[in-house]
Amino acid sequence: MKLREILYEYWGYSTFRPMQEEVIHSVLDKKDTLALFPTGGGKSLCFQIPAMAQQGLCIVVTPLIALMKDQVENLKERGIKAAAIYSGMTRGEVDLVYSNALYGNTKFLYISPERTVTDAFRQNLKLMKVNLVAIDEAHCISQWGYDFRPKYQRIVELRDFLPGVPFLALTATATPVVVKDIQKHLAFAKENVFQRSFERSNLTYVVLNDENKENRLVKIVSKIKGSGIVYVRSRKKTKVFAQLLLKNGISADYYHAGLDMQSRSKKQQEWYLGKTRIIVSTNAFGMGIDKADVRIVVHLDIPDCIESYFQEAGRAGRDGKQAYSVILYDVSDISLLNSNFSLSYPDKNFIKNVYNAIGNYFNLAVGAGRETRFQFDIRVFADKYNMKPLIVYNALKFLERDGYLTLNNVFVNMGKIFIKVNKSDLYAFQIEYRQYDQLIELLLRSYSGLFTDYVNINEKLIAKRLNTTVDVVVKALNMLKRYDVIDYVKSSDKPMLVFLRERVSSDDLYITPENYSIRKKMARERLDAIINYVESENNCRSLMLLSYLGEEDARRCGKCDVCLKRNKIEISKMTFDDIVSQIKPVLSKQSLTIEELSKKLFNVNDEKLIRVIQYLLDAEKIKKDSNQKIFWKDKS
Repeated sequence: MKLREILYEYWGYSTFRPMQEEVIHSVLDKKDTLALFPTGGGKSLCFQIPAMAQQGLCIVVTPLIALMKDQVENLKERGIKAAAIYSGMTRGEVDLVYSNALYGNTKFLYISPERTVTDAFRQNLKLMKVNLVAIDEAHCISQWGYDFRPKYQRIVELRDFLPGVPFLALTATATPVVVKDIQKHLAFAKENVFQRSFERSNLTYVVLNDENKENRLVKIVSKIKGSGIVYVRSRKKTKVFAQLLLKNGISADYYHAGLDMQSRSKKQQEWYLGKTRIIVSTNAFGMGIDKADVRIVVHLDIPDCIESYFQEAGRAGRDGKQAYSVILYDVSDISLLNSNFSLSYPDKNFIKNVYNAIGNYFNLAVGAGRETRFQFDIRVFADKYNMKPLIVYNALKFLERDGYLTLNNVFVNMGKIFIKVNKSDLYAFQIEYRQYDQLIELLLRSYSGLFTDYVNINEKLIAKRLNTTVDVVVKALNMLKRYDVIDYVKSSDKPMLVFLRERVSSDDLYITPENYSIRKKMARERLDAIINYVESENNCRSLMLLSYLGEEDARRCGKCDVCLKRNKIEISKMTFDDIVSQIKPVLSKQSLTIEELSKKLFNVNDEKLIRVIQYLLDAEKIKKDSNQKIFWKDKS
């Protein structure tokens, strides 16, 4: 089947987006390839189409469980067999996925980077017919990237099991250093990069310093019609600001990872369908959601780095129409950002104490616990050991990066069932054990695929249809599990903590420098970059973002808050920059009147000089002293 036929039959598109086809042909020519596309640029099709065009399956490595689940469900809805393996699944679930990958018709196997180093995966990989390895979020492979994960650097070892199989790396955010690092650590035979410009000409970036964020937010979302996302840091704020918008007649709802599964799904769907206009959320919202008509993204708290901001801002205007990304901040936000940075890097001894406390909390002996799973409430745990939940969470992230344990979010903890017996044996069981007949018949009517795969179920809905309680349903399902008729994984609204290896002693717990001191230094640099972006009043927002991502030849956008101010003085960028380059060294050394300054400049028109001076005064780059002479305030 031809590429465009596959594209139309399964995805309903008649044409490819820019550069997608070139990446696909590169992969089909068995070339290792790196694709850098902006958020919403269609990266997934770059591995999905070539995988569908060949015999065999595609291995997709991604660290994002929520995205894994979303893409697997999306592919299944299109009639494409896909599965995922991630920490927290039962052994039965994992074994069935491997069996389908080996002997079934699985086309896409999504897997976490941590899973790729396990013996079980590698033994099964030897027997799989793999046509492509796709590495999503490929920036995670570089220690210079903003989300470095050490296990990503071991993905290259898969080449030993898959000679001749091409690797396709994909990312939406990578600096030039990271681009080279990705290809190096994946052992590309030859550099091969397809990069679309990160410029979003339809997206206007705005930064506003305002002490009254509440009023400004209401004004912004009232003025800019259409769907929107408002990002905040805390779960509490999501509800507070959603209620603020509702009180002002604006359709809004709130969203965070602490809500139960049904609530999250309902809120997400109503926003997606346009029943809710504005969703106020933590950064738990947005990953894997491809809503094209988002007109506004507002950040009420400054993001930790430009990369994450660029991704979140990029969720606006994916349909190519005019959209806005706004950061609202005040001076205290900068202090809070610096404070949060300190909390993000707890002392190494504290990290060890958290690890030991968790082992004791679950009564795990040293040398035991590998692949064991526990429901884990950080707040209950932190309260028991007199620790702050946020710092505990940050300590867990370091333990995860070094492969000791992982904390799965609540997105993956739905109830699941797999029928282990064949249809005739199930029928015989129903005849012998009549008390389970009604439940089994309801399961068979309500859910398809129960004999071939683990299927998500809703215990509450089952209980309602049987006119009984959830406890009764859960008890019955557990009994069917004991009879070995089904495998059942009970749903849970609590995060799941999984020990990735046996518990080690304090002396054997090692936090690598790459994951701590080096990472801390680079995180500080990224934090300084986003602070500089927010505080800058003299540089085009789009140019700053593109320059950070390595695009040095981009042009001024002409419509961000900085450009609009400069446009008012009706001077070209070249003339403006020339005048500023002459003014700054002079006024940095001494205070002068405009007349005195004019005499020290070369070939500068007085009228244009006055316009630039006024602009710089408004931007607070220069100030007047008590004698009304001007001097350069900004020392950067």
